Formats: sequence, C-alpha cells, structure tokens
Amino acid sequence: MNSAEIVSEASRRRTFAIISHPDAGKTTLTEKFLLYSGAVQEAGAVKARSGGRGATSDWMELERQRGISISSTVLQFPYGDKQFNLLDTPGHRDFSEDTYRVLTAVDAVIMVLDTAKGLESQTLKLFDVCRSHNLPVLTFSNKYDRPGRDPLELLDEVEQQIQLRATPATWPVGIPGDFRGVIDRRDGSYVRFT
Repeated sequence: MNSAEIVSEASRRRTFAIISHPDAGKTTLTEKFLLYSGAVQEAGAVKARSGGRGATSDWMELERQRGISISSTVLQFPYGDKQFNLLDTPGHRDFSEDTYRVLTAVDAVIMVLDTAKGLESQTLKLFDVCRSHNLPVLTFSNKYDRPGRDPLELLDEVEQQIQLRATPATWPVGIPGDFRGVIDRRDGSYVRFT
C-alpha cells in the first residue's frame, strides 16, 4: 500500500468509544450498532437466555457469567462509505484504567445515560477524562422503555452538572415507562418502538 492509499484508507475510518456507569446499556447499544450495520444477523444479549446469543464484545467467560465488561473490546463495522472502530469499554471503576487508555486513542465518545439515574459517578469521572482530551461527546439517553425521568430534566442535569449544552437529534415520544418511539428532529421522521 502506498502513502496515498494509506491516507485514503485512514480518512475512511472513525474510532469511537462508548462510556458510562455500569449497567447503563453500553454493551446493548454496541450490539445494536453491529446489528443495524449488518455486521451481525442477531443482536446478542448481556445476559443471554439458555441457547441465546451472548454479547459479541463480552467474549470472556467471566464477562458472560457476571454480565459486565471487564476489558475494552474493539469491534468494526461498515456504515456508508466509512469504516467504524467501536470500543465497548468497561463501566465498573475496578476496570477503569482500561477505559482511560482507550480514551487517549479515539476520535469521539458516546456517553450513555440511564434515564432513571442520569449522570452517575463513574460517568462523571469518565466525562472529565474526555474533557481533558478535548473529545467530542455524544450523549445517548437509554432505557426510556422503563420508568425514569423526564427528558427535559435529564437535559438540564447534563447542562448544569457538566456544562455540556445538549442539542437533541432525536426526541422520545411518550413518557419513561410508556415509551412509544422517537422523532428524528433533523427530518421529522418517526420511528416506532416495538
């Protein structure tokens, strides 16, 4: 491969990490990225039922037994004309050194929030690392299908606690626990939750 080909290939790649407090849904979101990109035919589950498919990124037996990520896992998938490198990181503080190292090598971060809990302690610590590295952060509010907090309350918390001005790309329809879907604010389309 000559230098022009290397530059061209590098420009196609995007590398991002998913961070959050434990149990906010990082690995489940990772599985959905893989599914919707066509990299897998069936999304795995963190705690797969008997005979069900386990999470792709939780490949160690201990991770599958405990239902947590112990080490970061790099997963690749194509999307459009780009190639994405996704790093599913551990949320538990005992394994945070691995996540800190990952954050020195990524282009951007998806910060996952559990709508019932908002900004939790480990998420705040990881966000501070992202801020110190000047990483762009996309916030993903998760678990609207369960009882939780109002989306405006979550936006206020993000703006007040970490001074991150939130601009939602999508907006939930319904209330936490009675989630109906999302509206894409960019084009007005509606995706129904099933």
